[in-house]
Amino acid sequence: MVSLENIREDMKLFLDRDNKMHNVDVNADSVDEALADASVQLDTKTANLEYEVVEKGSDGFLGIGKKPWKLRIYQNPTTLNLSKKSVNDDLFGDESEIEEQHIINSDGLYYIRHFGSQIMIKILLPSGNGKPVDEREILQHLKRPDTITIEEDLVQKYIKQGTEKEYQPVGEYKHVSAGDAVISIDISKDEMKATITATAPAMSGADVSVSMIERTLKAQGVTTGIEDDKISEFVDNPVYNVPYEIAAGIPPVDGRDAYIAYDFETDPTKLHAKESANGQVDFKELNLIQNVIKGGRLAQKIPAERGKGGKTLFGRYLEAKNGKDIPIPLGQNVRLDSDGVTVIAEEDGQVMLVAGKITVEPLLQLDGVNIKTGNIKFLGTVMVKGNVEDGFNVDASGNIEVSGTVGRCIINAGGDIIVQQGVFGKDEGCLISKKSLWAKFIQAAKVEVEDSVIVTDSIMNSEITAMKNIILNGKKAQITGGHLFATEEIAAKNIGSPGGGAETILEVGFDPRAKQRLDELQDKQGNLVKELENVDLDISTLENQKKIRRILPKDKEENLNKLKERRDQISTESGEMSTEIEKLQKHLRELKVVGKVKASGTVYAGVKIYVRDVLDEVHNEVTSVTFYYENSFVKRGKYEPPAAEIKAPDGYSTN
Repeated sequence: MVSLENIREDMKLFLDRDNKMHNVDVNADSVDEALADASVQLDTKTANLEYEVVEKGSDGFLGIGKKPWKLRIYQNPTTLNLSKKSVNDDLFGDESEIEEQHIINSDGLYYIRHFGSQIMIKILLPSGNGKPVDEREILQHLKRPDTITIEEDLVQKYIKQGTEKEYQPVGEYKHVSAGDAVISIDISKDEMKATITATAPAMSGADVSVSMIERTLKAQGVTTGIEDDKISEFVDNPVYNVPYEIAAGIPPVDGRDAYIAYDFETDPTKLHAKESANGQVDFKELNLIQNVIKGGRLAQKIPAERGKGGKTLFGRYLEAKNGKDIPIPLGQNVRLDSDGVTVIAEEDGQVMLVAGKITVEPLLQLDGVNIKTGNIKFLGTVMVKGNVEDGFNVDASGNIEVSGTVGRCIINAGGDIIVQQGVFGKDEGCLISKKSLWAKFIQAAKVEVEDSVIVTDSIMNSEITAMKNIILNGKKAQITGGHLFATEEIAAKNIGSPGGGAETILEVGFDPRAKQRLDELQDKQGNLVKELENVDLDISTLENQKKIRRILPKDKEENLNKLKERRDQISTESGEMSTEIEKLQKHLRELKVVGKVKASGTVYAGVKIYVRDVLDEVHNEVTSVTFYYENSFVKRGKYEPPAAEIKAPDGYSTN
C-alpha cells in the first residue's frame, strides 16, 4: 500500500531532479539549429538534450510570414551525471595511458599552506628516478613561531603515500585573522576575463585557498569559464600584488565561409617545367596546359560552417556569425554533379579560370610551338597560327591545324591534321592521324593516317601509309622518291623524276598495315630458318662427338642441352609465325578493294608500282595513265580522275 510518506519521498526526488535540470529558451529557424545553439550554451552534446515546443515555427510562403521556432531545451540530470562519469573515466584512462607511455624522472614536491586555523600540506610523490621529499626539511618549515601542534606521524605517512594532489591537515597554528591574505576580483568590460589580485598574508595570517577564490567568484556572479587548474596553480604558487587570470569566458567562433577547392592550379605562374630525377629541367615539357577529360572532377564547393556561440563569465550567451555561402563559378563546358557542389567537365580540353569562372576550353590556340610553349599535349583541338619548330611535338585528341610549317617534329592527332604550308620532316618528322592529313607539301617525313592524305603540291622522299587514298590535286601534284601505301588509290599529276634519282615505290590494293606486318613476319621467319640451320649443324657436331667419346665434357653437354632447347623454341616461334602469315595472306587475298594508281601527267622510268602485290616496273615514260589489277596482272589504261571525293575541312583551301 502506498503511504503518504512514500508519496512525499517521491515528490522530494522529483523536486530534486527538477532543481538539477538545466534549461535554456532558444529561438531559431529550425529545431536542429535550436538544438545546436543549446548544445553550446549547456556545454553538452545534442544527443543529451530534450526539448519542449513553446511556439511552433513556420517557413511561410516564399519567405513571407516566416516564424522562428521557440523551444525550451534542457538536459536530463541522469544524462548529465552519466556524461560527467564518462568524462572522468576518459580523463583517467588518458592520464594512465600517458603516464605509461611517458615516464618522466621528477623529484617529489611539497607545499605548506595555512588555511583557517589549520596547517595544511600537499605532497606529490616522485616519478621515475626522482628523489622523494626531505622529512627534516618539511618539519623545519612546519615549525614556525605560531605553530601550536604538528602530527608528525601524518607527515611521515603523507611523505610515503602522497596526498593525491589535495591539501591535508597536519597540525594547528595560532590564527590571527587580521593577517589573512586578501584577494580582489576584476572583471573585464566584455565579461570575458576575470583576474584576481592577492596581498601576501602576514605572520599567523591565512593563505589564499581554493574555496576562498571560488566564494569570491560566486559572489561576483561568475558561473562560466572558471579554470580549476589555474586556481590550484595559484594556491600552490601564489603571485602577490599582480593580476592573475583565474577565469575566462567562451568566445564565440564565427563559422567559416564557403569556399571552392580546385582540383587544378588556378595560378598559371605556378605551372613549372618538368624536372628529371637528377634535377635537370626539360624546357620542352613546360606543363603549361592542364588537360581534363569529360566527366572528370574539376572543383568542389566546401559548404559554409555554422558559427559556435560563446558564453560570458556571467553565463550570458554570445551569438556567433554563420559562414557566408558563395555561388559556384560555372563557366563554359562544365556542369554541377548530382550532389550540387562538385564541378564536372562536359568536354575534353583545358581547364582554366576565365573571368573567375571554371571553364573547359576544347580549343587551344597558339601563336607557334617553340621554346616558349614547349611540347604540347592537349585533350581537344590545337590551332597553331605560326610554325611548329624543329624538335617540338604536338599531341592532341582532336584536330591539329597549323597555319605555317611543320619541321622535324612528331605530330599526333585524334582527328585531322591540317598544315597550311607544308612539312619539312628532315628524315625524322612523323605525322600520325586517326583521320586525314591535309598539307601543301610533304618532304622527308613519315606519315600514317586512318583515312586519306591530300596534298596540293608535292610528296618528296617520304614514307606515307594511308588506309584509304593518297591524292595530289594541285597544279604541280608531283610524287618524287619515297614509299607510298594506300588501300584504295594513289592519284597525282607526275610520278617519279626525269633523271631517275631517288627510288619511287607506290603500293595499292591491299591493307598497308597487314602488308607491313606480313613483311616483318616473313623477314623474322627467314632469320629463324637461318638460325635453325646453324643450331642443327652445331647439335649434329656435338652428338657425333658424343657417339665417338661416349661422354662429353660438362660445358659441352650443357651447350648441347641449350642448343636443343633453342631448337624447340625456334620450331614453336616459327610455327606461330606461319599461322599468322597464313591469316594475313588470306586477308590480303580476300580484299575486295581493287587498288589503282593514276597519273594525269607523266610516270617516269624507274617507278615501281605494286597493285595487289603484283609489280609493274616502269621502264619507259607513260602519260595520262591508270594502273589497275586484272587477271593476276597489272594493266595500264586511260587516265581516270580520282574516284574519291575529298571534301576540304572548314577554313582550309587546297589552292
